[in-house]
Amino acid sequence: MLHLKLPTDPRWADAAQKSLEDILSDHAYCEQKAASSCISLIVQYADHTELVDTLTPIVAEEWSHFERVLAEIRKRELTLAPQRKDEYVNELAKILRKGGSKQEKMLDRLLLCALIEARSCERFKVLSQQLQDPEMSRFYYDFMVSEARHYVAFITLAKTYMPKEIVDVRWQEFLTAEAKIIAELGYRPDRMH
Repeated sequence: MLHLKLPTDPRWADAAQKSLEDILSDHAYCEQKAASSCISLIVQYADHTELVDTLTPIVAEEWSHFERVLAEIRKRELTLAPQRKDEYVNELAKILRKGGSKQEKMLDRLLLCALIEARSCERFKVLSQQLQDPEMSRFYYDFMVSEARHYVAFITLAKTYMPKEIVDVRWQEFLTAEAKIIAELGYRPDRMH
């Protein structure tokens, strides 16, 4: 369903389990950034009714995810670490077109969000299946289901505003570039991406 071209290195989940404080902090910031990205799209494309109506509840859900991860950090008596530079997203952002029409730029932003949601979904699945703590497995299973919905919502919006053929070609370009980025960054056990 996700069509990612490079699966997560199996060593990542084992190492992430040992870096749970870092993973939870990074996850919290990912949720905050997802909410911010949706707000930005709504503001920039306020005249696109379906986009606004689809993304508005996602903003609320992403923020509730931030709160849920923060609550998990507090429950485990851990500390929310300072936010770090997100090399993964910064590299993905280089895929975005600098020129082109407003619609083409919107397409790229929707696909960027879809790709981040897809990778998050895949990582949450890995965690839900491999974490030894049953409570954390359920925790990440819930997030996996939610990220899958968000991924579908972004792809659906892209196909609402642009022809399917154009979306499909651009999506393949994004997937290819993302696989290269993942390979170059290597597995980072203290990061969600």
